[in-house]
Amino acid sequence: MDGAWIGSVDISINKAFTARAFNLATKDLADNSQPGQQFFGIHGSNHGRIMIFAGGIPLKKNGHVVGAVGVSGGSGEQDQSVAEAGVAAFG
Repeated sequence: MDGAWIGSVDISINKAFTARAFNLATKDLADNSQPGQQFFGIHGSNHGRIMIFAGGIPLKKNGHVVGAVGVSGGSGEQDQSVAEAGVAAFG
């Protein structure tokens, strides 16, 4: 995306990694990784690759997770919308 931070490349890759590693959208993981929640501290696992921002979604084919999409560069809402469009295009 024009004007996106260079650091967004690594973040998008790690959002896809996170979504696939846990077969869970990063947006959902974010909600459950806050203090007092069941996944609090998870962002420190997997050598710091875990991203708990919206924009990572598992890709499913015939009910099985086969990969993931990760998007970064906009706001969390924008990243999530673009990731959802990627999932829709895959399906």
